[in-house]
Amino acid sequence: MVRRRDLDRLDEILALDCVFLSPIVHTPQEGRDNTAMYLRGALGVFNDSFCYTKEVLTPQCAVLEFICDLDGIVVNGVDIMTFNGRGKIEEFKVMLRPLKAVNLMHTRMQRMLQEAAL
Repeated sequence: MVRRRDLDRLDEILALDCVFLSPIVHTPQEGRDNTAMYLRGALGVFNDSFCYTKEVLTPQCAVLEFICDLDGIVVNGVDIMTFNGRGKIEEFKVMLRPLKAVNLMHTRMQRMLQEAAL
C-alpha cells in the first residue's frame, strides 16, 4: 500500500478500536478513523524517497524501520504495529529520529492536518 501510495484499503486492515501513537501528538489517537487520518497525512508528507529498510515480523506484531529524505534531513523511524486475534492492526506506533526530523515532521503534519480540516 505504501509503495503504491494507495491507502484505500486501510479500513480493511485497521481494527475499529485501533489506537495511533504518534511522536508528534501527545495523546493517543483512538479509533480507526483517527488512525487512518494520521496515516494518510503522513503518506502525504513523505515523498518518493520513503522506503522500509528492515522488517521484524511475528503473528502478533510487525516492526518496520524506514528512512526518507525531506529537504536534506534524513528522517529515520520505525512503525510498530500490534495485531489483534483477527489479524487487524489494533495499535500503530511511530517513533522518529533525529530531533531535526521530529521537528520537521511536526511542522508538516500540523500543516497537513489543518488543510484536511478545511
